Amino acid sequence: MTFDAPYALIALAAVPVLAALVLVRERRRRASAASFGNPALLPNVLEGPPAWRRYLPLAVLLAALAAMIVGVARPHATISVPREEATVILAIDTSRSMGARDVAPTRLGAAQLAAEAFLAKLPRKYRLGIVSFATRAVVALPPTTDRRLARDALGMLRPGEGTALGDAVALAVKTGRQQRSSDGVVPPLAVLMISDGAQESGRTSPEAAARLARAAHTAVYSILLGTDQGTVRAQLPGGLEAIISVPPRPEILQTLARQTGGQFFTAPNDVRLRAVYERLGSRLGDRRESRELTDAFAGGSGMLVLLGSGLSLLWFRRVLP
Repeated sequence: MTFDAPYALIALAAVPVLAALVLVRERRRRASAASFGNPALLPNVLEGPPAWRRYLPLAVLLAALAAMIVGVARPHATISVPREEATVILAIDTSRSMGARDVAPTRLGAAQLAAEAFLAKLPRKYRLGIVSFATRAVVALPPTTDRRLARDALGMLRPGEGTALGDAVALAVKTGRQQRSSDGVVPPLAVLMISDGAQESGRTSPEAAARLARAAHTAVYSILLGTDQGTVRAQLPGGLEAIISVPPRPEILQTLARQTGGQFFTAPNDVRLRAVYERLGSRLGDRRESRELTDAFAGGSGMLVLLGSGLSLLWFRRVLP
């Protein structure tokens, strides 16, 4: 324990001095009573309260004085408190296949709705970042606690071309690990990926991305969107148009979740999405924090004053025995 005003503790010397004065006064009182009679006969004449009752209220009041003096010194204690900071990176697939309409309104639209639903349940103190990925992965929104910015960033996502899924995981981990909590420590991090599971471009393979996330102690949770009936239209040379089948690829997302300690979901409204931030909460742990205890000592002193005065009034019908 440390003190902002340690010199105030010198006043604690008054506590034993007052205790000594009380004992001296008690001895003088007994000596004065003895001069008017024989003290040995008093128990036969008058039954008084136990001796400890006379001293207990005084002891309580002296303890109150000591607590008050310690409070004036403004004590600080370093204690363990639960962390309330964490980072979640939403990695959202914006590839061409996400324009398929087998999931209403489109796969990308469903991904945005799922992200907004997750955002509404995420604790307010958690930072949220957004990484979008098509031919390449980009940071659409750096981690922030501003939920309005997050919703605006989600609404601006548009379909692209390829699917750099591994690059998205790598970028999400890098972005999240750059965050620092108030005590300089990297807060817990998780990645929530919403995709149809294809890997069609990028420099980082899903296997390498999983190893990177695991090394950074980052769980990747994944939501699979799409059905086997999903199709998109592609423009061909000469003005022709082709219909391309884009079935989902659950294997990649399942592997990412399994190898990083995350969880795989098969629908954007799956109630198990709650596991993402609940798992984060269980990983928050504690951090050491210095807190001032002046209020605690002041409150304790007041309670002791009330207790000591109450006992004295109850037993002796006066504030001091």
